[in-house]
Amino acid sequence: MDPLTTAAASGVQARMDSLDMLANNMANGSSSGFKADREFYSTYFAPATDGGFNPAVGDSPVVEKHWTDFTQGSLTPTGNSTDLALAGSGFFAINGPSGTFYTRNGSFQISAQGTLVTGEGYAVRQTTGQPVQLSGTGPISVSAQGEISQDGQAVGQLQIVTFADPTQLVKVGGTYFQSPDPRTVTPVPATDATVSQGKLESSNASPAQSATRMVSLLRHFEMLQHAIKVGTDMNKSAVEEVARVTS
Repeated sequence: MDPLTTAAASGVQARMDSLDMLANNMANGSSSGFKADREFYSTYFAPATDGGFNPAVGDSPVVEKHWTDFTQGSLTPTGNSTDLALAGSGFFAINGPSGTFYTRNGSFQISAQGTLVTGEGYAVRQTTGQPVQLSGTGPISVSAQGEISQDGQAVGQLQIVTFADPTQLVKVGGTYFQSPDPRTVTPVPATDATVSQGKLESSNASPAQSATRMVSLLRHFEMLQHAIKVGTDMNKSAVEEVARVTS
């Protein structure tokens, strides 16, 4: 395959990867606490190393790295006492099915057993690591520091954490993250995060921005497809010319 066609085909593949991420962003445009995925493009096949920047340069554009945009979404009032939103950097800690999960989605509810859980049924953690367990019948009250009380009695305190570099977290679901290695990517108490009760954080995936991005990607597709056609036609003409001359 000639360099023109190779580069164009690689560009089509890179745009397909981008479309997959964009489709996921658009699908979660109304998911509370969702953080949009973005991408870096590159023509380098090897990353920089500790010994210096010595990349292998390629001819083809690729999506070198996916990254998550942790920009805070707007806080929307719901009036539901179990809906909680975080202002500032931080995550709610959750007892997930495969370890501790972290999320900005505070759309919680009280289970039949009196446990504060996520929409998927995962227990919300206290600072002690234990699930938030309620025993009263009245509505809960949550302070800006995450202290929970019910019927005038203290219940516990939400475990709200942050990370030195949140981009190292791995997505394990629409609004959940997990540490790839708890020994090196460790959470610390979030000191600048405040809890707002009766509110939810909106997704930071802007529908208008996503729509504009999709139009741009589709235009790229059209140009790259045209380049592939031009390259194919040139190769065909070259083969036919060689056949004519040698016949």
